[in-house]
Amino acid sequence: MSFTSAGSRWTDVYLVAAGRGVSVCGDFLAATTLALVLQQTGHGGLAVSGLLLAAALPMALLTPLTGRLADRADSRTLLVAVGLGQAAVCAALAFVTHPAAIIALVALLAAGLAVTQPTLQALLPQMVRRDDLAKASGLVQTASQIGALVAPALAGFLVGQTGSRVPLLIDAASYLGLVVMALLIRTRRCGGATADQATEPVAFRLRSDRSLTVMAVAIAAVVAGVGAINVLDVFFIRDTLGASATVYGLVAASWMVGMVLVTPFFGRIPQRWISVRLVLAVLAGASLVVLAGSTVGAAGWLVPLWILGGVCNGALNVCMTVIVAGRVPAEAHGRAFAVITAVVQGAGLFGFLVAGPLLEHFDPRVLVAGAGAAGLLAALACWPLVRQTPHFVRSMASRP
Repeated sequence: MSFTSAGSRWTDVYLVAAGRGVSVCGDFLAATTLALVLQQTGHGGLAVSGLLLAAALPMALLTPLTGRLADRADSRTLLVAVGLGQAAVCAALAFVTHPAAIIALVALLAAGLAVTQPTLQALLPQMVRRDDLAKASGLVQTASQIGALVAPALAGFLVGQTGSRVPLLIDAASYLGLVVMALLIRTRRCGGATADQATEPVAFRLRSDRSLTVMAVAIAAVVAGVGAINVLDVFFIRDTLGASATVYGLVAASWMVGMVLVTPFFGRIPQRWISVRLVLAVLAGASLVVLAGSTVGAAGWLVPLWILGGVCNGALNVCMTVIVAGRVPAEAHGRAFAVITAVVQGAGLFGFLVAGPLLEHFDPRVLVAGAGAAGLLAALACWPLVRQTPHFVRSMASRP
C-alpha cells in the first residue's frame, strides 16, 4: 500500500540495489573471514557457532524495537547513522583477535542490520508504482544474491594473500557505501510514510491478517528445514555420498546460483499472479527438491536439484516483498518486514541448533528426507487456511 502516485523512481531502486549488493558482499566477506580467523587460530567449533549465533540472533530478537524505529524515524537519518556505526565496528574488527571481542562486535554489526534491513524494505514500495514492485524487488534481491555468491571466494583469496585485516577493512568501506547510497536516494520515509505525507503510526499485529500469519508459519517450517540442511549437507555430501571437498563446494554454491538465475525474471511476472498461495507453492517446491535430494546416490545429482531449490527460494523472496507491501498499511511496513525477517531468522536458527544433536542419533540421509517431508507437509497443511481475497485488495486497487 501507499505506492508512489508518480512514475517509479528507478534511479533510487538502482541505488538501493547497488548499496545492498555491496553491503551484503561485505557482510559475507567479513563472516567468512572471521570464521577462517577463528579456525586458523586454533579455536574450536564452539567459537565458530558463537560467531554464527551472534550474526543471527539480533535479527530475531530486536524486532519490536527495530520495526518501530524504521516506521517512526527518518529513513535517511537511520541509514546514515547506523551505516557510520557499522563501518566503525567493522574497522575495529580488523584489529581485535580475542574470540569474545570478535563475537561481541559481530553482534553489534547484526544489530545494525536489524535496523537497516526493514528500513530499506519499507522504502522500496515508496519508490515505485504498485505494478513495478516485483521488478524492483527482483533487482534488489539479485544484487544481494550476487554479493553473497561472490563474497566467500573473495574472502578465501584475500585471507590467503593478505591476511584477515584487508577483507575486514573492505567490509568497513562497504558500510560507507551504504551511507553514500542513503544520502543520494530521493525517497524518504518519516513517521511511516514518505516525507511529504503526514500520517500517524498505526498498530500492526501479524496475527490480525490470517493469510500473512499462515504464510509466516509455512515459511518458518520450511526455513527451519533449510537451516538444518546447512548443517547436515556437509555430512550428507562428504560422508554418506563420499564426495570430495571440491564437489561439496560446487553443491553448496548451486542453491545461490538458482536464486540469482530466477530473481530478475520472476520480478517481471504480472503482479496479479503473486499471492500467498503462490508462496505456499514455491515452499512446497523447495521442500520437494530437498526430499528428492535425500534419495540420490551421487553428489552430482544434487547440483541441478539445488539449483531448482534456489529458483524456488528466489521466487519466495520476491513474493514476500510484494505481499507484505500490498497487505500492510505503509505506516507499518517497517514493523511488518521486521517481523517477517525475525520469523525467518528464528526458524533458521532453530534448524541450525537442532541439526547437530540429531546427527548424533540419525543417519544424515534420513534427516535430509525428514526436513524435506516436514516442509512439504507444512505447505500443504497451510493451503486450505489461506483466504481467497487479500485483506487490502480494495485499497490496492484504488491506487495507481
